[in-house]
Amino acid sequence: MAVIRPFKALRPSKDKAQIVASVPYDVVNREEAKEQAKGNPLSFLRVTRSEIELDGIDSYSQEVYKKAKENLDRLKKEVPLIVDDVPHFYLYRLEMNGIAQVGITATFSVDDYENDVIRKHEKTRREKEDDRTNHIITTEAQTGVVFLTYGDVDAVNKIVNDTMKQNKPEYDFVSPDGIGHTVWVVPEKCDKQIINEFKKIKHLYIADGHHRAASAARARNVKKSSNKNHTGNEEYNYFISVIFPAGQLHIMPYNRVVADLNRLSKEEFLSRVSEKFVVEKSIKKEPASRGSYGMYLDGEWYMLKVRDSVLASSSLSRSVTETLDVSILQDFLLNPILNIDDPRTNKRIDFIGGIRGTKELEKLVNQGKAAIAFSLYPVTLNDLMKISDAGEIMPPKSTWFEPKLRDGLLVHTI
Repeated sequence: MAVIRPFKALRPSKDKAQIVASVPYDVVNREEAKEQAKGNPLSFLRVTRSEIELDGIDSYSQEVYKKAKENLDRLKKEVPLIVDDVPHFYLYRLEMNGIAQVGITATFSVDDYENDVIRKHEKTRREKEDDRTNHIITTEAQTGVVFLTYGDVDAVNKIVNDTMKQNKPEYDFVSPDGIGHTVWVVPEKCDKQIINEFKKIKHLYIADGHHRAASAARARNVKKSSNKNHTGNEEYNYFISVIFPAGQLHIMPYNRVVADLNRLSKEEFLSRVSEKFVVEKSIKKEPASRGSYGMYLDGEWYMLKVRDSVLASSSLSRSVTETLDVSILQDFLLNPILNIDDPRTNKRIDFIGGIRGTKELEKLVNQGKAAIAFSLYPVTLNDLMKISDAGEIMPPKSTWFEPKLRDGLLVHTI
C-alpha cells in the first residue's frame, strides 16, 4: 500500500515562475549553473547550487549550505515565494517535441522508501547524499523533486484529465531549452480519491532522484533524533515527488567517457577489445539495438557488438542486471581493459546524459578531456521495473530521463 499526501507547497507568484524556475541541481556543473543564473538574481540555482556565488569555496563547504538558506530566505521576500494555505496535490505537465507527460506532485512516505514499497534500482554515492542531506537540513526544505513512476490507474488518469480540462493552469511557460512546463492545483474534492487509489498500489518505483530520496530519508532521521516529541506525522517524514504513469516516460541512454586508455596504446587497446567484441569502424555514432555500443577514439567512431561466445559462456550465471548493456560494457571492457573497477568511485570515468548527444562525447575526446567515449542503447522501463522487483541494483548512471522537471516551482518545507 503506497502512501501519498497533499502538501502546502512553497512556490513563486504566477508572474515570476518562469524567472525563478531552474534546471535540476544535478544536471549542470558549477560553471554551467553559474552561467545559467548570470544576470538573474531570482534564479533558483542560487538556492540549489549556491556555490556559484562563492568563488574559491569547496562546493560541499558548510558556507555553501548557509548561503543556500540565505538565498532561499531572500527569494521568499523578493519573488515572493508563498506557502499555500491548505495542502494540495498539484499536476505537473512536461511537453517536449509535441509529446506530453503529466504527473501528480505530492509527498511520499520516507517509511515507504525504507521499507521498499518505493523501489530503487541504483545505489547512491555517499558524498552526493551528504551534500543534499546537509542542504535539506540547513534550508529546512526539499528543493529537489524525486521522479517516481507507477502502472497506469484509470481512476487516477480520469482525475488528472478532468483537472486539466476544468481548471486554468497556475503556471504555463516554455523554458529556454524548449520544454513546456504547466502546473495545475488539483481541487481539494479529489484528494480523498487520489489517496485511496494509491492505497491499492503495491509498489512505486524511483525513476530518477535516488540521491534526493536517500537524502530526504537521512534528513528525516536527523530531525527525528533531535525531536523529543516526534510523532511520525511531521513534514520531514515525507519527501516531495512527481509521480508519472509508466507508459508516458521516455528513457535516454547514459553514456560514458574515460580519461585514459590505462597505459595501453591505441593498437593494444583495440586488440584487447576485439577479444570480447566485434569491432568495426562506423559512420553511425549510436547503437541501433541492444547488445551494440558506439565507441569514439582518436577522432573515429567504431561500432562494438559483444561476441556470441562471450554471452554464451556467461549467460547462465548472470542476473537480470548483469544482462544489461551497461553491465556487459563494464564487465567485459571498462573493468578488465580500462581498469574502471568501481564506476561509483573511480575518478577516471564520467557519465554524460543522453540529451547532450554524441556531439558532447566527441567534444570531450577532441579537447583531450577524455581519451575515449562510449554511446549506449537506452535501458527500457520494463528493465528498470524488473530489476527493482528482483531487489537488484543497476550500475550507476544507467538511465537518463528526459524532459527534466524544473526546480523552484514547488518546494516542500520540513
